[in-house]
Amino acid sequence: MTLGNKKKMKMNCFTCCVAKEEAVHKRSLRKNIQEHKNTKTQSNLSFRNDSSRRRYIAEEIAKLGKGNISAEIFTFQELKLATQNFDNDRLLGEGGFGRVYKGHIESKNLDVAVKQLDRNGFQGTREFLVEVLILSLLHHPNLVNLVGYCSDGDQRILVYEYMPNGSLEDHLLELDPEKNPLDWDTRMKIAEGAAKGLEYLHETANPPVIYRDFKASNILLDENFNPKLSDFGLAKLGPTGDKSHVSTRVMGTYGYCAPEYASTGQLTAKSDVYSFGVVFLEMITGRRVIDTSKPSAEQNLVQWAQPLFKDKKKFHLMVDPMLKGNYPKKGLYQALAIAAMCLQQEASVRPLISDVVTALAYLSGNKKKEEEEAAEDTSKSPAPLQSNANNTETVESNEANVDTAKD
Repeated sequence: MTLGNKKKMKMNCFTCCVAKEEAVHKRSLRKNIQEHKNTKTQSNLSFRNDSSRRRYIAEEIAKLGKGNISAEIFTFQELKLATQNFDNDRLLGEGGFGRVYKGHIESKNLDVAVKQLDRNGFQGTREFLVEVLILSLLHHPNLVNLVGYCSDGDQRILVYEYMPNGSLEDHLLELDPEKNPLDWDTRMKIAEGAAKGLEYLHETANPPVIYRDFKASNILLDENFNPKLSDFGLAKLGPTGDKSHVSTRVMGTYGYCAPEYASTGQLTAKSDVYSFGVVFLEMITGRRVIDTSKPSAEQNLVQWAQPLFKDKKKFHLMVDPMLKGNYPKKGLYQALAIAAMCLQQEASVRPLISDVVTALAYLSGNKKKEEEEAAEDTSKSPAPLQSNANNTETVESNEANVDTAKD
């Protein structure tokens, strides 16, 4: 099959069953976010002092959570103790949001990851509120668990469950020489779990949530390499009713943003699907989406891969050399087909994330036993993935803002 031919790339849909979540979570999120939409524009707020900022945060969390916020409230002193005064030896990572430290809560005998947000500017406060709200009201095995938060003074700190294997980026793109690279099966398992996290946000959460910052560094791994999505500060509520998209300022990480979102600011769930395709391609190739250390023709991963997608004889050139040839040939073809579908320039022909999840279930081996028992014909293979090309999304000219906060 020529991957560059759109007609040949149309595939049969898998049926999927989206797990039912507690109705209270759906109702709470829908009602509370709707109230948040009707409040005054946050960017117009100003704080005279730290106490007014702290009071605002506490009031917003209480108001939006409506008593459903289960996360614990920590004092700054408690978190200083947990991280040994934010000791650099406990530093797990650092980014534009701030720093993450490993901590230990003595009262719970619990290891945690403590994310101390950058205190400069209002943007950090907004992201703080969004993350507390989303992770308190939405729960899934592939979303990181929020243990608690702190808003003492001008501090904005989030406390998560500790993920002992760090991020996917640590094992894929910044591998320590002393560590073994991820094998093929583990990569497919991680891809499936991360896709399930997106599926929950897109198709179970009500209203749907667009993650908007899907990348390897935001996929955390537990002791068994089960993935969990983290860092929801840029998440947006998806379009509802007759709206086809959300209009917002373009944010995220360069290289991972879908082309239509980067050029117009029009955000849909298909934007996350594109970002998933980028990360999945990173997992297959072991290459960063943008790598200026490579020759100019290879610096942009997606651009480098596009012509290779069209030539089956060159598929082997796209595999991470760290795998040393240890991968199933058929599995590689199927994985590249999924990646190519997710990376379609036109959003409407990308698959739904639920179809991606079903396809990846076969690649990860989770459906293998089930198929072997059910199939009478041993030569029968699972139906391939299909994009919903006929369900063309209508892009409206007017901007549809989900909330009043300008981000």
